[in-house]
Amino acid sequence: VQLVESGGGMVQPGGSLRLTCVASGFTFNDYDMSWVRVPPGKGPEWITAINTSGGTVYYDDSVKGRFTVSRDNAKNTLYLEMRNLKPEDTALYYCSRGHSDFALDEYYLYSRGTQVTVSS
Repeated sequence: VQLVESGGGMVQPGGSLRLTCVASGFTFNDYDMSWVRVPPGKGPEWITAINTSGGTVYYDDSVKGRFTVSRDNAKNTLYLEMRNLKPEDTALYYCSRGHSDFALDEYYLYSRGTQVTVSS
């Protein structure tokens, strides 16, 4: 299993970023997928998940209305569109298989994450 994230960077508050996660080593469309983030000095936070078909999505209240998760099963790729970024969104962002607790158990196993820093 390998999950490779990209698209992180430094942006000003109110800015936008699009994260990408390319999956390999497993049957991507058999799994719900999530994004998990780890803010500096804090524990991991599950923020969003998408079901296998992409037809159902879930968001934590902290990102609802600002972040959009999507997937392209033909490309084995997961996306996270982030708008109106806030300083509290600063974190290392990981993609992970599964939903919520399962994603939190796995996020660190197969990926290195991508850093998002929101600062003026």
